[in-house]
Amino acid sequence: MTRRLVVEADGGSRGNPGPAGYGAVVRDADTGAVLAEIAESIGVATNNAAEYQGLIAGLAAAARLDAAAEVEARLDSKLVVEQMAGRWRVKHPDLRPLHERARAAAEELGAVRYTWVPRARNAHADRLANEAMDAAAEGRPVRLEAVEAPEPTAGAAAGAGAGDAPAGGAAQAGADASAPGGPASGGEGSGASEDPAPAPADAGAAPEAGTGGGADSAAQAGVAGSAAATGWAAPDTSPTRLVLLRHGETPLSTERRFAGVGDIALTETGHAQARAAARHLAGSGIDVIVASPLRRTRDTAAPIAAELGLPVEEDPDLRELDFGAWEGMTFGEVQEAHPEELARWLANPHTAPFGAESFAEVAHRVAAARDRLLSRYARRTILVVSHVTPIKVLLQQAMLAPPEALFRMHLDVGCLSRIDCYSDGPMVVRALNDTGHLA
Repeated sequence: MTRRLVVEADGGSRGNPGPAGYGAVVRDADTGAVLAEIAESIGVATNNAAEYQGLIAGLAAAARLDAAAEVEARLDSKLVVEQMAGRWRVKHPDLRPLHERARAAAEELGAVRYTWVPRARNAHADRLANEAMDAAAEGRPVRLEAVEAPEPTAGAAAGAGAGDAPAGGAAQAGADASAPGGPASGGEGSGASEDPAPAPADAGAAPEAGTGGGADSAAQAGVAGSAAATGWAAPDTSPTRLVLLRHGETPLSTERRFAGVGDIALTETGHAQARAAARHLAGSGIDVIVASPLRRTRDTAAPIAAELGLPVEEDPDLRELDFGAWEGMTFGEVQEAHPEELARWLANPHTAPFGAESFAEVAHRVAAARDRLLSRYARRTILVVSHVTPIKVLLQQAMLAPPEALFRMHLDVGCLSRIDCYSDGPMVVRALNDTGHLA
C-alpha cells in the first residue's frame, strides 16, 4: 500500500527582501503524527523565495522518509501553489531556479499534490520559519524543541503565516484621509503580477478569465505539476460568503479625520445609512452577523439584526487600526506635526504611530478573524460590519494583491463589498464599494 505523507511548508522575510527563513513539517497523512521538522535561516531573501525554499526542504525530507510516497504539499502561499500546479507562469527571474528545484524535488517522490490552506492551518510551519529567523537574529542555533506542534488534528491551529502580506494603505485608513504613495510591495501578494496560465472554468468558483484573482477550484492542486484533485478531497463549489459592510457616517468621517479605536457615534446620516442597509439585506440569505465591538459598527449592525431577527456577535479583531495620538487628526495635520514619523509609517507596514498599531498587526488579526469565521460558519453567508482598514485588508488578501492595492481602493461609508471563499483555496471578490442601496 502506498504511503501517504503531508508536507506543510512556510517561509518569511522581515523586510521583503530582508532576513529570511523557512520551516517545513512532514506528517503521516492518516495519523497526523509529525515525522520530521526542518527550520533554517537563508540570509537576505524575499517572502516568495523563502516559501519556495520551505517547500523544497519539505519535499526533500519526505523523499528521505519514503521516496515512493504520495505527498500532499500544503502552503498558505497561493503564488507557490499556483506556479507548482502549472497554472501560473513563473516570470520573476529569481524564482525560476527555485521553481525548477521544487519540481525536481517533487519528481523524487511517487506523486505530489499542491494545496492552498488558510494561514491558520499552517501554524506549525509558520512557527518553525519564525524560529529560524529569530535564531539568526539572535546568533544562536535553531531550537526545534522550542516550537513543539499542538496535538495533531484536522487542522485548526491558530496563527498567521510568516510570509503574510502586510496590509498597507494609509489612504482612507480609518477615515477618508487621502495619502500619496504607500508601503513598499512585498510578501505573497507580490505574486499578483505573475501571469496566470489558462485554466478551465469551474462553475461558481473561478473568476473571469485572466483575472488571476482566484484560481479554478477544480484544478487547485497538481500532481508533479499536472492537474489533479485538490488534496485528498473533491473540489469545493459551495463557498462561504462574506458580505462586508462599512459602518455609517460619523462626525470624523465627514471631516476626513483618522478614526481608530475611539468609540465614535454615528451621525443622523449614518443611522439612515444603517437603516438603508437593513432594508437592502432583508431576504438576502444572511445567516450570521459579526461586528467590530466599536459603537459605530454596533449601531450600524443593530437595525440589520432587528430586520433579520439575528443576534450580533462581536469580534475585537475586526476593530479599526489604532492610530494612537493621531486619532481625530487629518492627514495634513499629521504631516505637519509628525512628518518623519508619518514618512516611516507610509514606507513600512510594520511601523506604527507612537503608542499605536501597525498595518501588519491589523493584517494579522483580521486574517485570524476571517479564518475563524470560515471555519465556524462554513458554506453560510456572514455579514461582517467593520471599518475601512479591516475591510480593505480582506479585499486585498482575497485578490492576492500587493499592499499598494489598498491605495487603489476607495470605500465609502455604508458601502457593501462581497467575497466568496472556497475551502479548497480561491477567494473571489464579487463586489467592491457598492453604494446602490444608499441612493
